[in-house]
Amino acid sequence: MSHRNFKKEDFIEVDGEYRVEYKLGDVGLGANMIVERINEDGEYEVILAEIKRFKDSLYVSWSEPFDGRIIFEE
Repeated sequence: MSHRNFKKEDFIEVDGEYRVEYKLGDVGLGANMIVERINEDGEYEVILAEIKRFKDSLYVSWSEPFDGRIIFEE
């Protein structure tokens, strides 16, 4: 499985929620994805973030920006 890291600064605010955008070709087709954030101990923990698809993009949405990664099948 592959992954893409992201930082708090990568998020944009839209309608009261924060999103980070990926192009579908960059993260597979959007199936079998896992979102993890870095906790206070510096370890990754799985979270149930909302993942939305629109046209050729995929958005990871959360109530606040965070450092983390998205894991996906290529």
